[in-house]
Amino acid sequence: MKKTIFFVRHGQTDYNLNKIIQGSGVDSSLNKTGQRQAALFFKKYKKEDFDLVITSALKRTQETMSQFLALGITHEITPDINEINWGIHEGQKYDDWMKKGYEKLLGAWSNDDLEASLEKGESAKSLINRCEKFLDYLWTLEQKRILVCTHGRTLRCLVMLMKEQHPREMEKVEHANTGVYVTYLEGEKFEFLKENSTAHLESMKK
Repeated sequence: MKKTIFFVRHGQTDYNLNKIIQGSGVDSSLNKTGQRQAALFFKKYKKEDFDLVITSALKRTQETMSQFLALGITHEITPDINEINWGIHEGQKYDDWMKKGYEKLLGAWSNDDLEASLEKGESAKSLINRCEKFLDYLWTLEQKRILVCTHGRTLRCLVMLMKEQHPREMEKVEHANTGVYVTYLEGEKFEFLKENSTAHLESMKK
């Protein structure tokens, strides 16, 4: 059974704006820009006849999807697509000491040390396991048009898995606030129609 699945990152928060790490431990809300992004996304895609909306357990994804949910579309919440836990970096403004730790972590993942994590944080293996679980779940659903709202790193992981790539390829996956990946799920493969499309945000650039 063919499914069309949209994967979108949540709208902007003040943490995004101020380059403060959120991860799964900071449950922030959308700022005014994020609310506008969400509204424009809804305006562009409200006629897609989604029969299921899936969000993470964090507020910023649910707020991004609020206008779709107001239509009465079935809504499921799952922590399987929560953002990665960035450990002691969460709630901290991104600076040089964090950059060094982040680059060391990415180097470890690229060299297949998927158990590596930031202090008190989540490993790539843990993130991959829950993303794989979520993608397996999508196969079981009867709904054919599904809208998924998640987070930057998690979206990178999902796209990497759908493309059957090595974890090092996560860094090449682009993810803007409310950027959307549109996929077809048929047979044994995900086919990509759009990748990180932000066409709905053009009016904000004027």
